[in-house]
Amino acid sequence: MKKGLIAIVLFCIVSYVSAQDINLLPPTKTGGKPLMEALNDRQSNRNFDSSKQLSTQTLSDLLWAAYGFNRPEKRTVPSSQNRQEVDVYVMLSTGVYFYDAKENKLLLKEKGDLRDALGQPELSKSAPVSLIYVINLDKNRRETGYMDAGFPVQNVYLYCASAGLGTVARGSFKRPDVHNALKLTDQQEVVLVQPVGYLK
Repeated sequence: MKKGLIAIVLFCIVSYVSAQDINLLPPTKTGGKPLMEALNDRQSNRNFDSSKQLSTQTLSDLLWAAYGFNRPEKRTVPSSQNRQEVDVYVMLSTGVYFYDAKENKLLLKEKGDLRDALGQPELSKSAPVSLIYVINLDKNRRETGYMDAGFPVQNVYLYCASAGLGTVARGSFKRPDVHNALKLTDQQEVVLVQPVGYLK
């Protein structure tokens, strides 16, 4: 039993640090701070410790909190008419990934360190993970997509407050550069960027 668990952890660590699809660990759905304490501790932070990486378990928990499924066909956040027009991309130093919540994995979209596309390098390169929220205009109206993108952002804030992490929602970034880095279509639009990491 223990050997099997160790093998899974080692596999995920190798996947996390190399440029390939990443099979995430099952998210932990219990524990954490009580809601009122997490709300009290919720804040924006920009001073990340670039020497500390998120574990594969923390990354999985973070993404599930942001935009995972907690019921059949229903996510941890609401969306207008259940259109689920928001996609979450994950930028690491190894590449850009699409969060496939149903399969609980990250699908590699582009190899390499593309964090310069996010601008503010002192921020985007010190955070080990940046979440990028993209709306699909073929699924819903732009105004509704902007509203729906705010829900996972707040979930991430609360998760970070509970898990001892820092985060900040960024609306100021190089939109054309991020759009190109993610290889998006003309029906997709980047709304927000949210770096996550341990604080100095």
